Amino acid sequence: MVNLFLVVAFVVIIIPAVLVLPFSSDTSDGKLAENLNEQKTGEKKAKKVDSAPEIDVAVYRSSMEKIQDIPLETYLVGVVSAEMPIKFELEALKAQALAARTYIVNQLVSGNRLGVPKGADVTDTVLHQVYKDDAELKKAWGTNYSKNLKKVKNAVKQTESQVLTYNGKPITATFFSTSNGYTENSEDYWSSPYPYLKSVSSPWDKESPEFHHKTVIPLANFENKLGVKLPTGETVGSVKSRTAGKRVASVEIGGKKLTGQQIREKLGLSSTDFTWERKGDQIVISTKGYGHGVGMSQYGANGMAEEGKNYKEIVQYYYQGVKVQSSATMLNTVTAKK
Repeated sequence: MVNLFLVVAFVVIIIPAVLVLPFSSDTSDGKLAENLNEQKTGEKKAKKVDSAPEIDVAVYRSSMEKIQDIPLETYLVGVVSAEMPIKFELEALKAQALAARTYIVNQLVSGNRLGVPKGADVTDTVLHQVYKDDAELKKAWGTNYSKNLKKVKNAVKQTESQVLTYNGKPITATFFSTSNGYTENSEDYWSSPYPYLKSVSSPWDKESPEFHHKTVIPLANFENKLGVKLPTGETVGSVKSRTAGKRVASVEIGGKKLTGQQIREKLGLSSTDFTWERKGDQIVISTKGYGHGVGMSQYGANGMAEEGKNYKEIVQYYYQGVKVQSSATMLNTVTAKK
């Protein structure tokens, strides 16, 4: 009985202590490091239950034209730092970290390498997720580097190993800067419908400095880029339909039909919510919002955080019907293939 009591006591006291051993980040060089104590017997370091395996992301550094292998959580620090304003609330940064981790885990699991150089998983550009390393962040942040880095690492750490899933699979966690007051259905901008990428109201975006933009284009350039010929007078074109997110779905210009997305991309507009008018030999275009409008609005996320919402409430608002789960099993399948 004494032996049995000792065994039970060991399990009750020691095992929980192992499961909650803390992780810490090394702020001196921007690299995340586990700070677990080695057992005296020389056994391998203990790992938290459901913690994801250590895995590197092969990032194509476009400015250097080379591939760098970067630990996943370190990569996320560089992504969150590059993709979201550092002044944002911590809960908004955590929501960004969760979306960014979900994006890269989905990329690794799916094996999608479209537009990626051989040997790389992603690029460091907007084609995937923008990534900046320590040197770039030091240059961008100057004397605020240490303080800012600590804030981002905290956001990444507090969402460690977590991803967003739908029916047990990582989602396509798209995000953008600023909405026009509503997000967009995925099928209204891209060809494929995703059940979790549905239009929702996002009133917080109106406070964004990116909410309003005005673009002036010479008439000849406007016609050339769109392949149209405008009639004389003040007429430019008429909007034929709008999306669920209140953006332009289709227009007719000089007898030619174009989608709002085509016009945005050909003219380099901030969003597909636009109005235009002709002033002499110039076309003046006013837009609302910044970005494609699908998924999580970053300024909307910050607005929700300012109102007291936590990061899980934020992501589950912008990504409908998703769950927050551990990435451990998903990344184990990736490491098993290597």
